[in-house]
Amino acid sequence: MTELAPLTLPAADDYLTWVESSSESALDRARNLVAELKANPPETALDTLTAWNEVAVALGNASARGELFSEVHPDAPTREAAERAALAARQLATELGLDTELYAVFAALSADGLGAQEQRLLDKTLLAFRRSGVAADTPTRARVKEIQDRLTVLGQTFARTIREGTRSIKVRPEQLDGLPQDWIDAHPVGEDGMVTVTTDYPDAIPFRTFAHDADARRELVVAQLTIGYPDNVDVLHEMFALRAELATLLGYDTFPDFDAEVKMIKTGAAIGEFIDQIADAALAPAQRDVAVLLERLRQDRPDATRVESFDSAYYGEVHRREQLDVDAQLVRTYFDFSKVRAGLLDVTGRLFGLSWTPVDVPVWHEAVTAYEVARTDDGAPLGRIYLDLHPREGKFKHAAQFTLASGIADRQVPEGVLVCNFPTGLMEHDDVVTLFHEFGHLVHHLVGGQQRWAEFSGVATEWDFVEAPSQMLEEWAWDASVLRSFATNAAGEPIPAELVDRMRRADDFGKGYFTRTQMFYAALAYRLHLENPDDLVARTRELQEQYSLFPYLEGTCMATSFGHLDGYNSGYYTYMWSLVIAKDMFSAFNTDDLFTPEVAGRYRDRVLAQGGTKDADDLVADFLGRPYNVDAFAEWLAR
Repeated sequence: MTELAPLTLPAADDYLTWVESSSESALDRARNLVAELKANPPETALDTLTAWNEVAVALGNASARGELFSEVHPDAPTREAAERAALAARQLATELGLDTELYAVFAALSADGLGAQEQRLLDKTLLAFRRSGVAADTPTRARVKEIQDRLTVLGQTFARTIREGTRSIKVRPEQLDGLPQDWIDAHPVGEDGMVTVTTDYPDAIPFRTFAHDADARRELVVAQLTIGYPDNVDVLHEMFALRAELATLLGYDTFPDFDAEVKMIKTGAAIGEFIDQIADAALAPAQRDVAVLLERLRQDRPDATRVESFDSAYYGEVHRREQLDVDAQLVRTYFDFSKVRAGLLDVTGRLFGLSWTPVDVPVWHEAVTAYEVARTDDGAPLGRIYLDLHPREGKFKHAAQFTLASGIADRQVPEGVLVCNFPTGLMEHDDVVTLFHEFGHLVHHLVGGQQRWAEFSGVATEWDFVEAPSQMLEEWAWDASVLRSFATNAAGEPIPAELVDRMRRADDFGKGYFTRTQMFYAALAYRLHLENPDDLVARTRELQEQYSLFPYLEGTCMATSFGHLDGYNSGYYTYMWSLVIAKDMFSAFNTDDLFTPEVAGRYRDRVLAQGGTKDADDLVADFLGRPYNVDAFAEWLAR
């Protein structure tokens, strides 16, 4: 059998032409395949599904490269061309979902003789057609297409405004007091005698955590929470209105009902119930820890009556340093980026039985690194990954795994891209945890990307399970023996185990108010989709007061920079839902040896490698030997 080769990317200067031509070619192939499928339907259900799989591969390739390079390419015209390619792919997907002739081909199929996977694929295909509105009358189908096409444009506009909306403040040199010296050295005083601090993560996170000047912290937080404001306000209103109209046209009471149907949670009402359940469970520990912050804050500001959002990270760090004996500035000296990246590859390679071999291939920016991935037991190649881990102008502002190619057995290898915004020098330990988390998605994409059917390839599980494997991998970034394998200071000394133990205890502080903040975000996504309130600012304030332990900050509008409102839509609750499952899955591992081959191999093979071939409930039960429960999460929250 001929070994499959990864995609050949163009030279750095040729991306614009390549994105346009390769995407157009893939979409033309998809159109031609569909035309043949309708004109000459195969005789069997299996042959029909096989033909449809080729359509999915072509459409997926065009969509993936458009969505990736619209977010990461350093050249603005190339990003714009990629946006157009992604739009064209989504428009074609919408057209196919509403194609009554195409639907008739699948509706007429007999499932006789299909295996379990093929039956699952047929069921999901028919459900997708139904959710696309194919069974509606002609005027309704036309309106659905208008809505879907407009939502794609709105989503791109929303994301672009955030991506290109980096803001900054200027502070006096003395306002940098408290920050690490390497951070100060990287931010020289300008000709105007001021220092520029941006809202990008490598600037904002250390500044909010360490800067003594509360006024400066407040100014930076306001800048962060006004990205996209007011430009994205009208975008969001139209987005929420169109999603609600779409749900109604398709026969659902609300958009969250439509959104939840294909998730583990199943109904929109259950989203609200889950949010309130978790918020109630977190209230007591949240109030306890905020009281600790307030007591310490009053030592500096005796008249303080509450803890503001711009004080929370700073006084959380003060408390951990003064009372829990964990100094984040000392901790970060053990986490040099290059060592962390190497350690991450070693840890995940050992855990999952993978090798990561650097390769010199064309990339879109000089900071991007590429690796071939193979199984260590037999050397079988799995795919390729790209790591794009540092901020730059015009790049995606958060952290995520993007698909470059979905893996299809004997067809194409999986390729994934990790896109983050970490410093090139010393990292906060929180950044290390984030890197492990996001890399978990990349592993899932590669290991699960060995399927026959595109529908089941990679991270193809229900959306409210997607985060669970990545959240579980965070645990390896907290294990002393794991960290000591790569976390060393400038003198080469490994991080002390007792320091890691203190870090873990210190990390328990604040998880109650962290959870309540997450529920505020979840409620924001859920309620804004339900209500589309006239005044986004006022409704944000109300929800923050209801769920968060930190008050609304005047002059801000978080929703306009909350990128998950497009993508996760009304389902941001999924982060906490997944965490419940992640805590339960981790309970199967031996905490004295996180690399126990039997457990790690069972997890890799029964959860990750299955992709979307089974429901998430079944994947977890196959691994644990029982249905998942909330016990481990409840124990963690109460600790």
